[in-house]
Amino acid sequence: MDAISSFVMFFNDGGPFMYPIALVLALSIAISIERFIFLGKSLRENRRLWARVSPLLASSDLAEAKLVVSGSKIAVARILSEGLERVSTARRRSDLEIATEDSLMSILPAIERRTHYLATFSNVATLLGLLGTVLGLIGAFGALGNVDPVEKANLLSAGISEAMSSTAFGLIVAIPSLFAHAYLQTQAEEVVNTLESACARFVSLLSSGDAVNFK
Repeated sequence: MDAISSFVMFFNDGGPFMYPIALVLALSIAISIERFIFLGKSLRENRRLWARVSPLLASSDLAEAKLVVSGSKIAVARILSEGLERVSTARRRSDLEIATEDSLMSILPAIERRTHYLATFSNVATLLGLLGTVLGLIGAFGALGNVDPVEKANLLSAGISEAMSSTAFGLIVAIPSLFAHAYLQTQAEEVVNTLESACARFVSLLSSGDAVNFK
């Protein structure tokens, strides 16, 4: 309770710019949680499905592979489904490569969606904190003009303390947002690398198997 009371006091002392920074914090948390769940789930599901399909591709059992991936919304399933649909009309290895790469490109926006906002929110929180501090200092110094000299020191120290709270809160929001962006960016890249590897191995397995004979 003491920590909560201290934070409430800190927040109230920071001035009006604490509220937009708090909004940035809420948005950062919401996006971080959503992306963390989405990317982690996507990575696990893609690996699990590929582990089921790759033995079927290696044994040239394309009919069973189609059954496994058909109707699935998992990213790797959508890519493999597109590739398997093109098997009957493919004349060259490059035909399958183009089909899987086109499907991958259509999936990438969903993987990378919203993550970049975290870097923007980090900068916005920092700038809002600095702006709150600058305006707070301007107000603090401006209020000293008609004050008794004995009280100036106390009022000035109180004004500076209040103004600096805005910068402190901005940095409290900005630093974790930046770390979250870096981590989620790494997770997104890992998902993309998994899908690219699946595309390459899919084409390689079909090229080396008996189910497809390229001319």
